[in-house]
Amino acid sequence: MSTTPIAMKSYLRGEWHQGAGASTELLSAIDGQPIANFKEQTISFDEILNYGKSKAGPILRKMTFRERGAALKKIALLLMEHKEEFYKLSYFTGATRIDSWIDIEGGIGTLFAYASKSKREFPDLPHYVDGKVEPLSKGGTFVGHHVCVPLEGVGLHINAFNFPIWGMLEKFAVTFLAGVPSVVKPASVSGFLAHAVVDKIIKSQILPEGSLQLFFGRSKTMFDSLTYQDVVTFTGSAETGNQLRLRPNIVNNSIRFNLEADSLNCSILGPDIQDGSEEIDIFIKEVVREMTAKAGQKCTAIRRIFVPASKINLVADKLKARLEKLVIGDPRLEQVKMGALASVGQKADVQSKINILKQSCEIFYQGKEQFLGDNTNKGSFLTPHLLLAKNLSDLAPHTIEAFGPVSTLIPYQNQNDLFQFVRLGGGSLVGSVVTCDSHFAMDLLYAAGPHHGRLLFLDRTSAKESTGHGSPMPQLVHGGPGRAGGGEELGGVRGVLHYMQRLAIQGSPTMVGNLTGQFIKGGHIIESEIHPFKKKFNELTIGQTITTHKRTITESDIVQFGNLSWDHFYAHTDDTSVGAPGDLFEKRVAHGYFILAAAAGLFVEPKKGPVLANYGLDEFRFIKPVYVGTTIAVRLTVKEKLVQEKRPDDHKAKGVVKWLVDVFDQTGETVAIGTILTLVERSE
Repeated sequence: MSTTPIAMKSYLRGEWHQGAGASTELLSAIDGQPIANFKEQTISFDEILNYGKSKAGPILRKMTFRERGAALKKIALLLMEHKEEFYKLSYFTGATRIDSWIDIEGGIGTLFAYASKSKREFPDLPHYVDGKVEPLSKGGTFVGHHVCVPLEGVGLHINAFNFPIWGMLEKFAVTFLAGVPSVVKPASVSGFLAHAVVDKIIKSQILPEGSLQLFFGRSKTMFDSLTYQDVVTFTGSAETGNQLRLRPNIVNNSIRFNLEADSLNCSILGPDIQDGSEEIDIFIKEVVREMTAKAGQKCTAIRRIFVPASKINLVADKLKARLEKLVIGDPRLEQVKMGALASVGQKADVQSKINILKQSCEIFYQGKEQFLGDNTNKGSFLTPHLLLAKNLSDLAPHTIEAFGPVSTLIPYQNQNDLFQFVRLGGGSLVGSVVTCDSHFAMDLLYAAGPHHGRLLFLDRTSAKESTGHGSPMPQLVHGGPGRAGGGEELGGVRGVLHYMQRLAIQGSPTMVGNLTGQFIKGGHIIESEIHPFKKKFNELTIGQTITTHKRTITESDIVQFGNLSWDHFYAHTDDTSVGAPGDLFEKRVAHGYFILAAAAGLFVEPKKGPVLANYGLDEFRFIKPVYVGTTIAVRLTVKEKLVQEKRPDDHKAKGVVKWLVDVFDQTGETVAIGTILTLVERSE
């Protein structure tokens, strides 16, 4: 290698710091040549944490979710522009381009995903409104709600070596969107990739200063300075993670600690799958991919392969045949399909675990140590090892994880044996099953579900578009019970709320409505002299209300609506089928959808104006029957406003307005209530 080793610096307190302690040299996984170095930091960790809290914290907490999401999108676009630089560096970790795609574009994709969610699933507020309003009094003057507000601390993220970019960005995305600054501590062996990404982010000046700090090295006081307002996330071994979360300061202050540990994930070939079926090939492809992607260095990799005993030889031979075609070597070469382990030390660790597994398993396949490329003998390459469990009572395959291209075939006789084997893993991030039998899948859901964070059910229908056994998605939780750490990350909105404090709020409908940015029935209304449909988005105010004129429902209305809609349900058409004791209706009743349509006729302003279109209904409930002779009117109230981002092809800027539609009768009682949504033009 001819490039100059990268001098990795920490970005702390608004500056890049070289470090003043001992120096560590990092070597290329391909040929063992120096690739980077760093020096231990001597800066007090208390200063680092306080800088994030005092510098960025107050700014982030005032930003709305949409503003934070917009910043995430800008960062994602920036990093995509520089992705080829990251790919070139990633090769030195031993990763192929496909491996690196998971890390690089998977991480950037997570930023995009949460930027999108900030517009679709979060309010245009600095805090999150959780669930629905809870009535707490008979008269409706006292209500409750739940909200989540940003914590006043930092997110301390201690990441593993296998995904230096994705691991960092998936944690940063949810932390930043929650309004909390981050301190990232990457694993040193691949830290030069995290360094490159943070360098681009800092230079862009997109983030408020202090939102993201980068720390290389060790700190004895790292956990001593944390408070209950901070959050710690750790990805790595269960042993190390458990030692950290049992630190006295973590325990005594109930500091949130999310542990994602490597686990003995499994893949199962269902008992219903027949020889020669398409599902057999799907199973083989999935297992080989998870054995060899990132050279098996994935927390979600398949370690245990459960196969019906009658098919164990068939599956073993198919796996061997596919593995024999694998080209291993310098990941920069196009024909190479599997690269190296991250370091010589990692290779030694994997080999030591293989030696333990060999005591109860036989090696069914071990590839030849012929690696393509120059000087690969000095790298960290290891051939795939496929083991076959012989002593099924030995727990080693269920307790010993070789964090590399190593998996163990385990035969099962029946469902009870299979489910017991699955549980022996002690808790896993993910399990997958190839089956077409929904009854077996249901049994597995209950047997394996309590022991997993995610289950993937594969068959020929889903396989073509499936993201695969080993791919956590931003929309779904990533984590698992027991050995897997007992934590959760990602999961859409759930991941963001981990960095916020959920609290109950109580008060009058007006007060609670003001705090949640939503109108609550019974709250203060603003009677509008001008029809609100004549006002642009910016001119509308929460609580603005118009009460319509009245309409008396006639028999002709019911008959005509039935003929128009073809809804001839007996309660609308047959006087002889209603009114008996126990019947829901006293007499023939108006269609609920007619009442909704009639309400729209009452509150809609017919002339062209800022309201561009009906956007749909959130909820609608028919509370009280409407009979012939009932007179109805509508209170239309601005309930909530959501800004929509203007796209390049949009002629007008717009927003979504949620309206509370309260339809009431001549007694003042509500007969129907719900929420409609309209697209409304807004001023830029």
